Amino acid sequence: MNVGNLWEELVRRNRLLAFAGLIMVLLFLILAVVSLFDSATILGINRWIKPMKFSISIAVYLWTIAWLAGYLEDRAKAIRYISLGLIITMISEIVPIVGQAARGRLSHFNISSPFDGAVFSFMGIMIALNTLLNIYLLVLFFRSKTGLSPALLWGIRIGLLLFIIFSAEGALMASWLTHSVGVRDGGPGLPFVNWSTRGGDLRAAHFFGIHALQALPVAATFFDRIGSRPVIWTALFGVGYAVIAAALFVQAMLGAPLIGLK
Repeated sequence: MNVGNLWEELVRRNRLLAFAGLIMVLLFLILAVVSLFDSATILGINRWIKPMKFSISIAVYLWTIAWLAGYLEDRAKAIRYISLGLIITMISEIVPIVGQAARGRLSHFNISSPFDGAVFSFMGIMIALNTLLNIYLLVLFFRSKTGLSPALLWGIRIGLLLFIIFSAEGALMASWLTHSVGVRDGGPGLPFVNWSTRGGDLRAAHFFGIHALQALPVAATFFDRIGSRPVIWTALFGVGYAVIAAALFVQAMLGAPLIGLK
């Protein structure tokens, strides 16, 4: 299946989320160009890097949900409501991130003024709503007839569950007003993602955990193709994935960087 066929299938499964994701990709490209001509920084990083990271991440997220939701053909009305909700929450996330970057201000963990605090609180409310929508989607995958193989169905269920759990890690970071442990936010970090190379960074576990949404269905599809006990292998993969994500979280909580550099 080539890129054109993939796009046609994505649109067939969920037109709303397919085009919303495409808009996020276009936003990423625009911001990438802007970053080449604007060297202003926030916490020592080009101020457009964070909006770029979020725009491409949101695109992948929306396209993933579009693909998975296509399996729930008998739940068209519910999926439409979920899709609209996800689009609203993601727009409510990316607009403040881009807006605060344009102002030269932090978007996350920023309560330095009433306005900045209100922006951060609003984003938190929208992400909480996004999580509730994913919980509803998970329930639908337990209660609906999909025609999927047992392995793929469980891959989707486990992937959604881990996504929800590690999305909740964002609430922990928000309550602490930081993503770093043992060091201040900012400072030396890995290229583009900027995860700290001097101390613990909760974003690594958060990133790995939420991408169970893609990893588990892909793994389940692979196990289906090799043929032998795919459900068991999918479950074991899910357990292993969760253990690694939890280990990354513990590592960060101990103040140790994912990759230590001096």
